[in-house]
Amino acid sequence: MAATRYTLDEFIHDITEELKAEADDEKILDRGSALLERLIRNPQCIPPDYRVPSGTGRNHNHGSYLLHRSPDGLLITVQVWGPGDHVGPHDHHTWGMIGVMDNVLQETRFRRLDDGSRPEYAHLEKDRMFYSRPGEVSLLIPGKDEIHQLDNPEDRPTVEIHVYGMDLAQIDRCQFDLETGGVRPFISGSYDNE
Repeated sequence: MAATRYTLDEFIHDITEELKAEADDEKILDRGSALLERLIRNPQCIPPDYRVPSGTGRNHNHGSYLLHRSPDGLLITVQVWGPGDHVGPHDHHTWGMIGVMDNVLQETRFRRLDDGSRPEYAHLEKDRMFYSRPGEVSLLIPGKDEIHQLDNPEDRPTVEIHVYGMDLAQIDRCQFDLETGGVRPFISGSYDNE
């Protein structure tokens, strides 16, 4: 008998139940990351069209696909990083989980050293750099460990599922310039399948 694969619908149900039962971010991330690990082991959980860069628009080497957006804020997306794709340091202001399905992604985390009293300035220090591989989940903890930079150093696309506690299109976030210390506010844009 073939094993049943964990589906996106099952994940949405299970993570929604966790959110109803638990208000503590640390416990949500602990339990939710185990669920996300199950999901990313099933490559059929997302359509094949969502496993490639969009090929259009200003980010033609990237793909950003909405899988689920709930009224209470839960957001689930697929991010496809084309060869050489890069996004500089940015924050999230909500908890997040990033699960790699295919290839590898280089993630660099930063620690903020200033007190945040100047909205247009941030002094960041590189904390660590690591490679996330298929089956691995990286966690974003707001205010503690959420500023990161992402790079695809490989010659083929990297596919990830991102899960956030709030809809990123509803959150004022920041992009950071490491050379000048400048901070630029931004809000996530629309998805390639919207």
